[in-house]
Amino acid sequence: MPRDLVVGNGTLLVNMDRNLWVRDLYYPHVGLHNHVNGHVHRIGVWVDGQFSWLDNTWAISLGYRPGTLTTECHASNGRLGVSLRFNDIVHPEYNLFLRRVTVENLHTTEREIRLFFHHDFRINETDIGDTVFFHPFTDSMIHFKRDCWILMSGRTSKEGIYEYTAGIKEFGGAEGTWRDAEDGHLSKHPIDQGSVDSTISFRVWVPGEGRATVDCWLVVGRSLDEVTDLNARTLRASSDELIAESERHWATWLKKGEASETEIDPNLTELYERSLLTLQTQIDRCGGILAANDTDIMQTARAHYSYIWPRDGALVARALDMAGHPDPARRYFSFCAGILPPERPYFLHKYCPDGTLGATWHPWIVDGKPEIPCQQDGSALVVWSAARHCQQYKEREFMCSIYEDLIAPAADQMVHTLDPQTNLPRRSYDLWEQSNSIHLFTSGAVYGALNEAMKLAKQLDPPRVDWYRTAKDDLKKAVLARFYDERLGRFVRSLAPVDGKSEIRNPQSEMENPESEIRNPQSAIRNSLQPDPTLDVSMCGVWLFGLLAPDDERVKATMQAIYDRLWVRTPIGGMARHEDDYYFRVSSDVRNVPGNPWFISTLWMAEWYIAVAESLRDLEPARELLQWTARYASEAGLLAEQINPFTGEPLSVMPLTWSHAQYVTAFLKYRERVQEFSSRKPEPA
Repeated sequence: MPRDLVVGNGTLLVNMDRNLWVRDLYYPHVGLHNHVNGHVHRIGVWVDGQFSWLDNTWAISLGYRPGTLTTECHASNGRLGVSLRFNDIVHPEYNLFLRRVTVENLHTTEREIRLFFHHDFRINETDIGDTVFFHPFTDSMIHFKRDCWILMSGRTSKEGIYEYTAGIKEFGGAEGTWRDAEDGHLSKHPIDQGSVDSTISFRVWVPGEGRATVDCWLVVGRSLDEVTDLNARTLRASSDELIAESERHWATWLKKGEASETEIDPNLTELYERSLLTLQTQIDRCGGILAANDTDIMQTARAHYSYIWPRDGALVARALDMAGHPDPARRYFSFCAGILPPERPYFLHKYCPDGTLGATWHPWIVDGKPEIPCQQDGSALVVWSAARHCQQYKEREFMCSIYEDLIAPAADQMVHTLDPQTNLPRRSYDLWEQSNSIHLFTSGAVYGALNEAMKLAKQLDPPRVDWYRTAKDDLKKAVLARFYDERLGRFVRSLAPVDGKSEIRNPQSEMENPESEIRNPQSAIRNSLQPDPTLDVSMCGVWLFGLLAPDDERVKATMQAIYDRLWVRTPIGGMARHEDDYYFRVSSDVRNVPGNPWFISTLWMAEWYIAVAESLRDLEPARELLQWTARYASEAGLLAEQINPFTGEPLSVMPLTWSHAQYVTAFLKYRERVQEFSSRKPEPA
């Protein structure tokens, strides 16, 4: 079940599902650690002797207040005669998750209504050794393990917590304290340890056809003193004040971005703003940009997307730069410089938000030979994005430091490790991390990185300019000579040695000894390379980063072939990633459904239409694809990785940070071209 609502502040991230149940809670980093780990924090209602958990028996609508990270959600149950409105925030400054629930009595007589909030934590991602206890001095329930403390409390207009209980869960036959709630009362058991959970309740008397408010909150910190102090701060303020502070913060942040007088379809602009706000929830204050934080993906693999892929982060940072929000990008590039080893200046597969190496499936031995699994497109895109950031914002001190610590070392490594026979990048995993070959996307990304590094070197490091220029020009010639297939009339996505074996497998050795046997032409990849003609949207890399112009005839032919083959032929539509894509496949009809529609793929096609447009009319295909994206965003405006080709429902993770970043990029380029064409004076008759 993808995450339907996300709220966060860069240190605390809370994800909720369609039932408004908390499913993920990350602290002290976005992406690390998840103290709920996909389990459920139930919400229940008791009235007139009847009890119900919020589930699919309720009519639930989801959304956010415009321009904010305040949720605006409604749940109603005709059988109980109760309606609830939820306004949830994570405060931008404090590690406080605040939930205001407005309870409406749909009957004409006054009734007592009780709300139950169940908490099922796995502190530091394990249920071993947790403690939960009721803290009478603060009227709160507290879970803790070592230096992670989580406090839950709240208030109505008349009182605080009504009843509480702590207990054992999923051990020794105990289901959990949520079962204790179903008779409308809690047993007030004060403490338990091990695999534990808790439930608290609040009661309100609501006049006939009237309303009452319950404010409940969760605070996190490193100690008992820290969470009780933050709880006291919350009690001193009103919930209205705290929500207003949060809304002012996000409204101000949005206004700092790129402004435009050009009018665009309101639904497209709304998704643009929602995408920017969603991006902020997925970025850690220490600089890491997380791919996604929806742990339901662990049902299909015992890992998740809560990592920093250098490639994804670079594209997200570029989108934020384009939108006029340089601070997250600046922190990201500083993070990347901090994890780039001086002795081997390239990135591996993925990283955790504390800078440690993330889980990986890239082997360290290939074809029986040792290999350091360099993710070449990731290194290249970080350099490309960082150099463009420096040229856009021209902050001299940051520019000099990031060039010296990140851009130049990584660009040098890319030049050193171009194959001496082909002038192409060495074999590495492709954009989708499925194939270890020489890829068109990777080659385009390396070209873009060297081109942008060359521009920056003109200002900061003139001796390197010719070196970068020669390397990128030779790379361009090699791409045109080897990736363009005259017979097909288009580019191919990758090349592999005919024998399927890799000759270079240790970039570090090359850097240390460029004249080593690894660099010897006799051991280099021969001219005999097998092309892979599979159509893949990643072939956009030949123009996305400047290797060729988007209106080059070879690019046009390639993009037309991609559209013709990868457009999903169902009423849903959208672009698949590549032919016969198996990932989360729901149809074996590969002729009509080559893969599930991806937002990234569809938006890259939109970006190409934008790039080649010569008039407002030419922008219509791009506008339709942007509208397609808005149509299949979730009810609350979140974008998944991919969608079901028959129902349009989200598949894999949601929100996917890259999907939102790609929408921001395409929207801004579309808006810029609309402004350009609208401002042109009509030609004389």
